[in-house]
Amino acid sequence: MSLTGKQVLQLVSDDFEDLELWYPVLRLREEGAVVHIAGEEKNKTYTGKYGVPITSDHSFHEVDADEYDAILVPGGWSPDKLRRYDSILSLIKEMDQSKKPIGQICHAGWVLISAKILEGVNVTSTPGIKDDMENAGAKWFDEPVVVDGHIISSRRPPDLPDYMREFIGVLQKK
Repeated sequence: MSLTGKQVLQLVSDDFEDLELWYPVLRLREEGAVVHIAGEEKNKTYTGKYGVPITSDHSFHEVDADEYDAILVPGGWSPDKLRRYDSILSLIKEMDQSKKPIGQICHAGWVLISAKILEGVNVTSTPGIKDDMENAGAKWFDEPVVVDGHIISSRRPPDLPDYMREFIGVLQKK
């Protein structure tokens, strides 16, 4: 229970990559963290690419970055939707300015790109958005997980154990 007392916000919209959302949520809860799910609408059920549902606790329009110790952005096609909301980009920017852990996996880098926080940051992602990450000023590496201060990035579902080990480690130090 190494994360007792920590609160983490997990963003969601339809077409998230099921494992990339659920695995982190379950691992963090196993470690004692409180994980809230935030979608465009409160109490709405969102469906992953493979049909696994999750219901939001909050609307991301109503959450306050000050109430959370970290934030997670799932992969799949969800990030392409999430990055279109100013409230999401503001949340990411606030978490970045406060140096709170920001976890991103697979296509989730699109949200960080749109928040304009990747200049000079070491990252990884699905290789499909490597050019997008580099065009945003990031230094991209083809590795299971890359930690650059408070930003923890990963490539795809097989990398989830490495991703969460590093994310948990960074969050424990905050």
